Amino acid sequence: MSDETGGKTTAVAYDAEEAAKDIKEMTEAEPVTVVGPLRTELHPFWKWLVWSLGVGMSCFHLWTAWQGTLPTIEQGAIHLAFGLALIFLVYRPTRNVEKEKRRGLYWTVGGIAVAAYLYYATGMEMTILLPSVAVLVLVQITRYLPFNVGGMPVADVLLAAGGAWAALWAFQNAADFSRYIIQGFPASGYAAATIGTLLVLVAATRAVGLAITIVCTAMLAYALFGRDMPGFLLHSGKNPDQILDYSFLGSEGIFGIPLQVSSTFVFLYMVFAALLQRTGMERFFTNLALGIAGGRVGGTAKVGVITSVFSGTITGSSVANTVSNGAFTIPMMKKAGYNKEFAGAVEAASSTGGQIMPPVMGSAAFIMLAMVGQGVTYADIMLVAIVPAVLFFVAQYIVVHFVSRREGILGLPKDKLPKLIPLLVSKGYLILPLILIFVILSLGFTPMRAAFLAILATVGLNIVVQLLILAFKGVQGWKSYEEKLTPMGLLNGLADAAKMALPIVAATAAAGLISGTINTTALGLKIGDGLIDLGATLSQYVPIPDSQLYLVMFFTMIACLILGMGLPTTANYVVMAVVAVPALLPLVETRYAEWGLEPFQLALIVHMFVFYFGVMADITPPVCLASFAAAGISGGSPVKTGVQSMRIAISGFIVPFAFVIAPGVMLLGDSWVTTTTAVISAVIGVCFLGVAVAGYMSVPLKWWERILMILAALMLLYGGITVSLIGLAVAVAAFLIQYRRRDGGDADAAPTDRPEPAVTAE
Repeated sequence: MSDETGGKTTAVAYDAEEAAKDIKEMTEAEPVTVVGPLRTELHPFWKWLVWSLGVGMSCFHLWTAWQGTLPTIEQGAIHLAFGLALIFLVYRPTRNVEKEKRRGLYWTVGGIAVAAYLYYATGMEMTILLPSVAVLVLVQITRYLPFNVGGMPVADVLLAAGGAWAALWAFQNAADFSRYIIQGFPASGYAAATIGTLLVLVAATRAVGLAITIVCTAMLAYALFGRDMPGFLLHSGKNPDQILDYSFLGSEGIFGIPLQVSSTFVFLYMVFAALLQRTGMERFFTNLALGIAGGRVGGTAKVGVITSVFSGTITGSSVANTVSNGAFTIPMMKKAGYNKEFAGAVEAASSTGGQIMPPVMGSAAFIMLAMVGQGVTYADIMLVAIVPAVLFFVAQYIVVHFVSRREGILGLPKDKLPKLIPLLVSKGYLILPLILIFVILSLGFTPMRAAFLAILATVGLNIVVQLLILAFKGVQGWKSYEEKLTPMGLLNGLADAAKMALPIVAATAAAGLISGTINTTALGLKIGDGLIDLGATLSQYVPIPDSQLYLVMFFTMIACLILGMGLPTTANYVVMAVVAVPALLPLVETRYAEWGLEPFQLALIVHMFVFYFGVMADITPPVCLASFAAAGISGGSPVKTGVQSMRIAISGFIVPFAFVIAPGVMLLGDSWVTTTTAVISAVIGVCFLGVAVAGYMSVPLKWWERILMILAALMLLYGGITVSLIGLAVAVAAFLIQYRRRDGGDADAAPTDRPEPAVTAE
């Protein structure tokens, strides 16, 4: 490929036999449900224990969805007990190497020294100090001096038991928390809080990554040493008892809104996704994407985009989607002629978009429902998210299409691809549960009830199909039906759901620690006021209307992208919702005071703005989790893959500003004319933005043509009716110039290294 995508690569035609083999492997592959440093060689007893805990966790959530949830802390405590126990049994430490044993000793001695300092400097009680030292020692033993029984370190078993005990203590005593706040918590309470808080940090390190633990630790240190902080960061400080009071022994920290949402809404959608995968939904989506786009120009890359659209409707995890889909789409793209970085970037960018595709949208969208409040329903969130999600994937599709045309990369052999009509006739029923969940949410049911009914529908539909096959094809036909949910298959699906949810449990518990510290120390208000003051100061030098709003938006974007370097979207969103939303919301309310929008609609504009940039952080270098995962499969440079991912997903960095500047793209205009104009203009705008990124339409774009198309795209996305019409005129002019150059025999009209087409594209 040309230097636009990172180095020269000669396109090749996809061999028909090899294509058939790759397509077969892709459509028959099992989906990836858990990503991370997992234990793979375990004694059957430990496998049975993990399986049993997973099934038990899913059954608990299904029971509470049917009978009604427990009180907030009690529901979260059972959820956390299962989660911590499973994380320490399923995830291994990231380091366990003989040569690093000395480092473990250093960590242990250093940690004990810090604990001793805190004991003497802050008056830490022994009920806090001793559990802290015990957890520290066990963590280092399991990393550097593992004593295994059946492949499971004994120290990890103790950590799992300790985490479960701490959470269950909170469950058993939750009703007395209000009394304990006045009279003081017992010694066992502070011991449980210490163990629970520290093990949440350790679990987050294993299941999510070190970055979130570093941020949590920094927040706890800020709470502890607040009186020593400079400038506006100064606060009265918290002693260890007070930190544990809000972090574990109340509903502000670990048991706050993020874990509440995880323990109610989110987990049920993991069960829904796991059962859909068991019934063949992933395979159906893959076949559908191959049938729609596989035979077209750049078919392998387009399949990657479309499968991510479909997968995102049920999972909403960028890294998991990248690993699951990319294991097959990335090698296929490389064989088709794309270079390593571009192949990985297509998958990373499109998989990241899964988090913004309704109905699931990752766990952050459910947390948004709780944080916006004001009578907002999940149907409202889905409604405002639909058009931006479409814009995101349309722009990617355009980039992939024109890059493929420029490089002469054709599609897969059409005779080897699934046939759409027979596929829809034979497997189209699989999409009914997804349609049902949209309908139920649109009718105003809670996300929890919608997920529960969708789970029942998925199981019921599969049973009906089994009965029909049994009636028309007999026992032999029933036995050959691969997607049937047997009792054991159903239980395995419940166990899979628990494993899928573990990173979310860890991330939401840790996010609660962060948001709890921000709230109790008033750090969020201080940073929010700082953003407003900074925007007001700099706006004096930017003589345009609403310049303060635009500057605060820009600084918020930078903060989201920086914070998201290594943090999961959920934690990123929670922090920025606490810090940046209060700064942005008054400015947005002032701008649209006369539009007649409801308060929750204005809040959704700001929350979606923050949410989008939290998602885009997954592909923003230097720490871009989805791009790193894709590069691991493609063999390319992670940073170069991240840069390419940003280019391909450029609309994800541009469109969120339209949420505030032209909220019609979220179907929130002041009239149907404004809304319709905004949507149509935005679709045209992202198409020309994609062409500008690809650098090719009819012939390669010259630099000034790119500028014209980018200018036209921005006018179409951000302008009103008049500005959009001017932008459309600019776009049409650029379009006509392209075709005039092509018809005039421009020397740069086509790459010279295109192969003779051995396979007919579109």
